Amino acid sequence: MDARSILFGLHELPGFGWRSIQKLLHRVPDLTNLLQRGWNQQELSGLQPDKLKALKDNFHMDFVASRLNKYAEAGIRFVTVLDEAYPALLKQTAKPPWVLYYRGNDRLLQASAIAVVGTRTPTTYGKKAAERLSRELSDAGLTVVSGLARGIDSSAHLGALQGKGSTIAVLGTGPDIVYPPENKSLYREIAEKGLILSEFPLGTSPHPGLFPLRNRIIAGISLGTVVVEAALKSGSLITADQALEESREVFAVPGPITSPKSLGALSLIKQGAKLVTGAEDILEEYGVLPAANSAAATGYRNTSMRTEEERLILGLMREEPISFDDLLERSHFQFGHLHSVLLSLLMKKEIEQLPGSMYVIL
Repeated sequence: MDARSILFGLHELPGFGWRSIQKLLHRVPDLTNLLQRGWNQQELSGLQPDKLKALKDNFHMDFVASRLNKYAEAGIRFVTVLDEAYPALLKQTAKPPWVLYYRGNDRLLQASAIAVVGTRTPTTYGKKAAERLSRELSDAGLTVVSGLARGIDSSAHLGALQGKGSTIAVLGTGPDIVYPPENKSLYREIAEKGLILSEFPLGTSPHPGLFPLRNRIIAGISLGTVVVEAALKSGSLITADQALEESREVFAVPGPITSPKSLGALSLIKQGAKLVTGAEDILEEYGVLPAANSAAATGYRNTSMRTEEERLILGLMREEPISFDDLLERSHFQFGHLHSVLLSLLMKKEIEQLPGSMYVIL
């Protein structure tokens, strides 16, 4: 049994959380040894007694095989942090999920994405703003990430589905649980045209403590986060804080100063978040101009519009695909800056992104 299957099995083990897996990986770097050699008391000495008992009593090949079959029957796939297909941006965060369960288009795991989040009880203005902005971002080729919640999240997904791009719904439940229930049809449409994503195993019901964990994935998988409408104590501000902690951009849509639902976004703007009135405000932050997008869409490549950084990166690329890590090493760019340059080149149709964080000149 390979390491990714064993990591999946550990993730499925009840009561065996993120930190327990981290401790185990620190002591047993090669997971294939975990089931082959039996339980080495010295290697497992750092685990709490209940975790150790769970491993010894329940973790075996039959358990892993049964869980794998369960997901196959449900039509849900998974990617682990050991896989090339794991989202590159998310892997760079402080606490990347060991396993992500998904349903839908797995190419979106590597997509250039922007998170759009906000209150569950928006105004009409907020819903329209989120839908329009998400549609514009989608038309520009970006993937819109949100949390399938009521309100702004739902409007963001709906807007993105109207555009040329797509959307990712990150759940605070298991990948098979739709919450809120009224979003069943939206869930199905995203599963068909976009991507449903969760770090929680099958059957995990909604619980308040799970949504902040969900929010870190929304922020971590995205180049930046846009807050549309949010009160001062909104969970959306947690997502914005997590984006800042990972050195990602934060944007905010302004609203009336008399509306409590706008106070969170206005507070972010006061603290330095970029004020957004349209997708162009976000695109220009990553060096992508709307005019360049239009030229690229018609097949016309205006090489004079390339920046010095773009020319440098293109000079490092050849006809054969090159990995993000190789570009990072050769360019000596900062992680976030390289992503911005690659995003600009993607939007201009100069390069193509392949699975496994590989890039090739078009």
